Amino acid sequence: GNSGLVGGSVPAFEHGPAGPPIVLSTRRLTRLDEVDQLAGQVTVGAGVTLGDLRRHATAAGWESGVDLAGRDTATVGGTLATNAGGIRVCCYGMTRAQVTGIEAVLPDGSVVSHLGGLDKDNTGYDLASLLVGSEGTLGVITAVRLRLHRPPGRSTLALIGVSGFDEALVLVRDAVAPDVRLLAAEMVDDVGMRAIMALDDLPWPVEQQWPYLLLLEVEDGGDADGLLLADDADAAIASDASTVARLWRYREGQGEAFNALGINHRLDVSVPFEYLATVADQVRLLFDDRDDVTHIGVFGHLADGNLHIEVIGPAENDSSVDERVLNLIASVGGSISAEHGVGRQKAPYLGLCRSEAEIAVMRSIKAALDPQGLFAPGVIFTA
Repeated sequence: GNSGLVGGSVPAFEHGPAGPPIVLSTRRLTRLDEVDQLAGQVTVGAGVTLGDLRRHATAAGWESGVDLAGRDTATVGGTLATNAGGIRVCCYGMTRAQVTGIEAVLPDGSVVSHLGGLDKDNTGYDLASLLVGSEGTLGVITAVRLRLHRPPGRSTLALIGVSGFDEALVLVRDAVAPDVRLLAAEMVDDVGMRAIMALDDLPWPVEQQWPYLLLLEVEDGGDADGLLLADDADAAIASDASTVARLWRYREGQGEAFNALGINHRLDVSVPFEYLATVADQVRLLFDDRDDVTHIGVFGHLADGNLHIEVIGPAENDSSVDERVLNLIASVGGSISAEHGVGRQKAPYLGLCRSEAEIAVMRSIKAALDPQGLFAPGVIFTA
């Protein structure tokens, strides 16, 4: 738990309407029911880690839909609160798409529980969809019914050198054979590659030096026939389990690697595909005037346009870093939050990608369910 990036679980500094802030942990809510083999669903507590959920599902012949590099730290409740995505969004969708039922405690103490798991249930408002992504501002999610998936068959994993995002997008479009399912498409830039290589003493994985590496995984029986790469493609293709683990480490170790470089301003954003290359280039130019910026890195989930932008060096409380990056993202029609929520850190910037009318509707929902403003004050909204 507590692996978010926007201060959503950090208590308010000031006293609220009911007194000093209280931090509530759901880590003891570790319910893990038996997998319903007929429905392909399972009911779990909010404190279960994604790793434990994944192992529980795998043991029963299924796969959970949301998977993150921080799977053994991040909890189900946290992914529900932020509607997290991760590395399998191109297969299964975001967290909200996995939910078939929910249980939560509302600010007035009442409990809403609807864990039946019916795929078709159109009786009134979809409270589960409302609570997922609400970042704890509307209620405390205590349990959830999740849709599971049959695990993919044998796959091929390749790490491919590319010149930039535009080339990578063309590769994802053209290099995946027809009738072959794309399982993952992840990008890492050369800054991030050098950082993880230094942290884990890993070698450069392909023959030439490239500004970006594209990690592609396809379900093709494991014979590599599902990847239609050019003869001159500079790629490392995994041939055994240890190589698969090593190639994934280049991507999944990015968070640790950038943290090891110094004070890290990490921004989770979503960008229209046609502007990915533009943003990756321009974000490096944003800080040409800053001597305190030592590294700028870009990595993330190519298949859904989710970038993680790392700015290393400036003081932790230097909000100008976030402001510059988020204004750039808004200027191309992107979102200031892809999967980590708004929290406290991004609350001042909500208006960059939401209209006054949208924010007014959100505030009215908050006021209806939490009229005293007891839950997560200062999260999503500044006041």
